[in-house]
Amino acid sequence: MTYGAPQGDADLPRYLAAVRGGREPADELVVEMRRRYALIGGSPLIRITRAQAAALEAELGEGYVAGAGMRYSDPSIGDAVRGLVERGADQLVGICMSPQWSPRLMGGYADALTDAASRAGAPATIAPAWHTEPAFIAAAAERVREALRDAATDSAIVLTAHSLPRRVYDAEPGYIAQLRETAELVAYVAGLERARWHWAYQSAGHTQEEWLRPDLKELFPSLAANGAREVLVVPVQFLADHLEVLYDLDIAAAEEARAAGLRYRRVAMPNTQPAFIRALARIVRGSEVRARVSAG
Repeated sequence: MTYGAPQGDADLPRYLAAVRGGREPADELVVEMRRRYALIGGSPLIRITRAQAAALEAELGEGYVAGAGMRYSDPSIGDAVRGLVERGADQLVGICMSPQWSPRLMGGYADALTDAASRAGAPATIAPAWHTEPAFIAAAAERVREALRDAATDSAIVLTAHSLPRRVYDAEPGYIAQLRETAELVAYVAGLERARWHWAYQSAGHTQEEWLRPDLKELFPSLAANGAREVLVVPVQFLADHLEVLYDLDIAAAEEARAAGLRYRRVAMPNTQPAFIRALARIVRGSEVRARVSAG
């Protein structure tokens, strides 16, 4: 389960309103987001999530079916549940495609799954936070090592997560602790010396309230001043190519990096990386065990 994407320009206002809790987006926001989606050729998130589900089904093998459900667009979580039950599913495991778990930010996924499963007449469980799952960490570290094989000796590495308003952090600091824990584990398994990597936030919203810092783009001048000539960005929260990767990082952040005199690179997203799909399979099987224990 993930948040989805607009189905073209005509659907963008509806999608933005859904993401914003029903608040209608300002005209200027619609125009700006339309520009961003156009620059990346539209979001591939739904297509990739469906491909991840198909790869997971193949990895799990006989007796399993998998589908993709979106919180803010079609195919909805309810659509996914109905499709799985029609294909013979008699027990459901929901995986929120964010390794870290925040009741405030992700609770809606659990609610949507529970409601859809109840209407479909199938028991359901949702995978808890899996931000320290060894197979997931190993898959992320593998991508970092691949990116570093041809990295310059004067490159700086920045691990990132999506920024949040300060008020969200104040209400739920444990979520940020999970993000940092993932970053530290990925860096350790990838063999990064602590002095070589940095932590930053990205994709801060366009509001007047305070967002978490440091922002990724704020680090570029100091990295260059300290002798770096290249920056490698490693998102530790995102699991597929989408707007916050293809625009926020590869267009906006890359431009800021070049302006600071840095070459810009980014590690590949998990997408359907075999090691990542195997990690998802481990999460499914672990969730099944927990569900059986809970049921007695």
